[in-house]
Amino acid sequence: MNRDLVRDLYAAVCAALLVLTAALVGTAIQHRDGSLRVGWPPLLASWDPHVGPGTPAAVVVAVAVVAYGPSLAARLPWRPLLFAVWGTGMAWTWSLALVDGWYRGVAEQLTTRNEYLPAVGRFHDIPAALRDFTGHILIDSPDNWGAHVAGHPPGATLTFVLLDRIGLGGGGWAGTWCITVGTTAAVAVLVAVRTLADESLARRAAPFLVLAPAAVWVGTSADGYFAAVAAWAVALLALAVRGVRPGLNGFCSGLLFGLTVYLSYGLTLMVVVAGAVVWVGSSRRPLWFALAGFVVVPVVFTALGFEWWEGYRILVTRYHQGAGGVRPYGYWVWANLACTVLIVGPATVAGVRRVVVRLRPGGGWSRSSPRPLAVLVLAAALALLIADLSGMSKAETERIWLPFAAWLLPACAFLTGVRGWLVGQAVLALLLNHLLLTGW
Repeated sequence: MNRDLVRDLYAAVCAALLVLTAALVGTAIQHRDGSLRVGWPPLLASWDPHVGPGTPAAVVVAVAVVAYGPSLAARLPWRPLLFAVWGTGMAWTWSLALVDGWYRGVAEQLTTRNEYLPAVGRFHDIPAALRDFTGHILIDSPDNWGAHVAGHPPGATLTFVLLDRIGLGGGGWAGTWCITVGTTAAVAVLVAVRTLADESLARRAAPFLVLAPAAVWVGTSADGYFAAVAAWAVALLALAVRGVRPGLNGFCSGLLFGLTVYLSYGLTLMVVVAGAVVWVGSSRRPLWFALAGFVVVPVVFTALGFEWWEGYRILVTRYHQGAGGVRPYGYWVWANLACTVLIVGPATVAGVRRVVVRLRPGGGWSRSSPRPLAVLVLAAALALLIADLSGMSKAETERIWLPFAAWLLPACAFLTGVRGWLVGQAVLALLLNHLLLTGW
């Protein structure tokens, strides 16, 4: 066994110990005073060993990706590879969601009182609802919004309002939308990696993007959909700064970045990843097109009566009125990282270790194709750490941080012993979904 692989395994073991420590310490705190407000620390989940209709399919998909994923990723033509990644990712995510059954795993996930769908009926007059949106954020306000509606700009809820308007109302369609769109994030990441770094690295990363444990939460949470919007914003920006239709791709990237910050306040931190893309790109001219696209969404929402900064200011108060005001920062500031380990898996931990080691003096780093990928990975890690230190992400980061986690996964392209690491990713996801009933 070579030295790098041994060190990769050490990193994975250390990450596992972090998760174990977070579970033991968190359980003790939760039993003592209940202040964590989660059922199975550090995850918002409950212990519920079970199997379901998705179990056989999930196992089959996992085995197929481990056995054939690396070789197919290496030899398929590029465009068919992208469709294969999306299709297999959907199969993996749907299978995991259906381990809990159709209703509990998909159709009912977005219909609970704290989710988005109960608010759809209050948007029969969209401009009026937007003008009055901030008036219902605080817990003590009349007809206050549920936690997720209050905790996000109205773009998130409007997505499901518009689906309802075109005849795709209800939890089943909402869940289908989130999984279908959310699984395209892997495709966007591959496009960006190929554009900025190297096609061979993108191909090496492809099986890991498919078999990510994050799929447990992509199916079914709205944050999986948010992750895809943010990922495509980054991918289009990557194409623009590398000279591929810079005007069109730059403008469309800006549009999606504008939408991203109206889906989730916290995704303003995607500016760190966007900055990394610009830094490793070859042209700055597309930034003007991106800026022109970006302002469209804020202008529309502001004209309709919703003020983003006012909404965020009131949300900070609402956050401290609820569980956020009770959950201890001293625990979550490191336990959030344990949640991240669970969504990206041991392979990603080892891949990030390889990125960090190469940054040291004498680490073998050069101005070659791997460098832009390392910059992307480290930018995502930095954005995640800023979110962590802010204190506005105490718990539930297994879903909230999906948009950042998507950009950590390509670090797996630097690994050796690929199939062994894929087994670790698959086993972790299967255990999480079969032993726990997650909140999403």
